[in-house]
Amino acid sequence: MAENFVKIQIPQQKLYNGIQFPSVVSPRSPTFSSSLSLLTQSIQIHKQFLESLLLESGAVLLRGFHLNTASNFNDVVEAFGYEELPYVGGAAPRTNVVGRVFTANESPPDQKIPFHHEMAQVPEFPSKLFFFCEVEPASGGETPIVLSHIVYERMKERHPDFVEQLEKHGLMYIRVLGEDDNPSSPIGRGWKSTFLTKDKTIAEERAAKLGMKLEWLEDGGVRTITGPIPAIKIDKTRQRKIWFNSMVAAYTGWEDERNDPVKAVTFGDGQPLPGDVVYDCLRILEEESVAIPWQKGDVLLLDNWAVLHSRRSFTPPRRVLASLVK
Repeated sequence: MAENFVKIQIPQQKLYNGIQFPSVVSPRSPTFSSSLSLLTQSIQIHKQFLESLLLESGAVLLRGFHLNTASNFNDVVEAFGYEELPYVGGAAPRTNVVGRVFTANESPPDQKIPFHHEMAQVPEFPSKLFFFCEVEPASGGETPIVLSHIVYERMKERHPDFVEQLEKHGLMYIRVLGEDDNPSSPIGRGWKSTFLTKDKTIAEERAAKLGMKLEWLEDGGVRTITGPIPAIKIDKTRQRKIWFNSMVAAYTGWEDERNDPVKAVTFGDGQPLPGDVVYDCLRILEEESVAIPWQKGDVLLLDNWAVLHSRRSFTPPRRVLASLVK
């Protein structure tokens, strides 16, 4: 055990092969819990220990440290020393708060955000992501997490033919974007903020780098087509297959006045997905997930190669911030 940090157990954790998911780390002493500089120093010194927990468990929750602001969170993220990934090509409406810190998906409180690997629908996605609870929810608003290889194993067991098709053809994602952001939609990011430009030619260049084709629409919006891209990847570090796709998220959640979720994702050859199998996958995700109620000051570090995450609906206030790692 690294000095200053102590592993604790909380009721929501699940046990897989004797390993707690997620790993939960707290301060060893009250002095340590209230000192930001001591925490950032300890992260730098014991980064190897924290990374070993992340490798073993896929997710690490830092709980009980007195972190109050976005700026405190930014200092914690910086202490890990990872390279930042700019948020280009993602679907969620979000705003830069300070440094490397953004709001998490700003879609309305009554909407659930389905399980997904962060930016699984674009070629350059983060390897890790941090979440921080600045204002804990009045109720609900958890960020459930689930181990991707477990989802793959259960899907292969229950729907072997479907998984075989998925491994053969991959998936194609289709999303219609307006010109500007629509904060009332969970996928409401307009094309200008998706590609960080007002220039259609630059948008096309950036889209091409993300493996997207663009079809411009008469109302100033655009249809984006991504893929076919693999739906199953190999987590090389852990030598296991993972359910690395946004199939359930797109099929059950990419819905607003421009988008019909059933058409938002297909097999890579354009064939429609069987709805019953997609919804069974959703059930598996729910069954295997862990939802820990947020406490103010919590920092959750996720390995995006190991874990899918989602968001439950909530009663405001709630403010959860995020930071993405290359």
